[in-house]
Amino acid sequence: MRDAHARLIEQGVTAGVREIVADSWLRSVAAGIKADTSDPPITLDRSVLRQYRAEHPLAQIFPLLSDVLGQAAQECDAVMAVADEHGQLLWVSGSTGVLRRAEAISFVEGAQWDEAHAGTNAPGTALRLDSPVTIRAAEHFVRPVQRWSCAAAPIHDLATGRILGVVDVTGGDDIGSAQTSAMIRAAARMAEAELARIAAVRQQPWGSATAMALSRLQARAAGGLRLQALGRPDMVLTAAGRSLRLSQRHSEILAVLATHPGGLSGDELAVMLYPGDVSPATLRAEVVRLRSLLGADVLASRPYRLCSEVTSDWAAVAAQVASAIMTRTRWRRIAMASRAWHWSRPK
Repeated sequence: MRDAHARLIEQGVTAGVREIVADSWLRSVAAGIKADTSDPPITLDRSVLRQYRAEHPLAQIFPLLSDVLGQAAQECDAVMAVADEHGQLLWVSGSTGVLRRAEAISFVEGAQWDEAHAGTNAPGTALRLDSPVTIRAAEHFVRPVQRWSCAAAPIHDLATGRILGVVDVTGGDDIGSAQTSAMIRAAARMAEAELARIAAVRQQPWGSATAMALSRLQARAAGGLRLQALGRPDMVLTAAGRSLRLSQRHSEILAVLATHPGGLSGDELAVMLYPGDVSPATLRAEVVRLRSLLGADVLASRPYRLCSEVTSDWAAVAAQVASAIMTRTRWRRIAMASRAWHWSRPK
């Protein structure tokens, strides 16, 4: 592959490479990309990046991608990136060491990684072709980037078909595997479905009890959550004067988090909820859906924890039982002390 790349640079010949790579190499040459230098421009500096990405449609599903795909990428010594429809990197997440190595090729938040500015690479080529793409090692046009492999898939607005951006995982040679590519495609489809679900909720009539409950829950800044679960198969959550009936899994997640105010890691939560019965990725997706219902100010991550005051009917019963036990114990001690005093008095 490196020999094929050298022949392209020296002779303009694209032989012995995949067709999508050869075509992308030729586009990179036509764009004037330097093969020996990785210097994509920073088109979104820190002064505008935060506001720009907060207002971008992908901000609604970045927590989902981070939970489902970002943690898996970090465990593989890779980074996850989400770019907008122009190829500007909005989020780049991973361990400190890998992020530092990525900085060496300017794979950083705010950088422009479309083909016209960065040459052949998975996120840029995926945007160009509107298709999932895997670029392995020396298939990158820019030589300093050839130490990496990457896989990316575009994310669409299902209502219009418009490309909203792209999700990418960049790391070592194992990123080029078919399993990794399938996982990234699945994450992109999940993101599209979640965006469609959010849009559907917002379009419900304002008089709908569910839509109104969702709106009030998300807008609630204080007041706490009231959980009712005793004697019923699911849970009713009440906040801001509105009640919402939760699914069984969301009920179970809230029940566990309500009894662990200090928070739980994803693995701890999975073991407590469904030991050996559900994958961590599935659980993370459920938690992200629950967070979209409650709001990020109510359900935090890393660790997962409830940031609002929580009261529950089962905790109230437990408190009453504990109070009764303490009262009984207190009177027993008083009676014992009284008897001891009586028998100790001088006769």
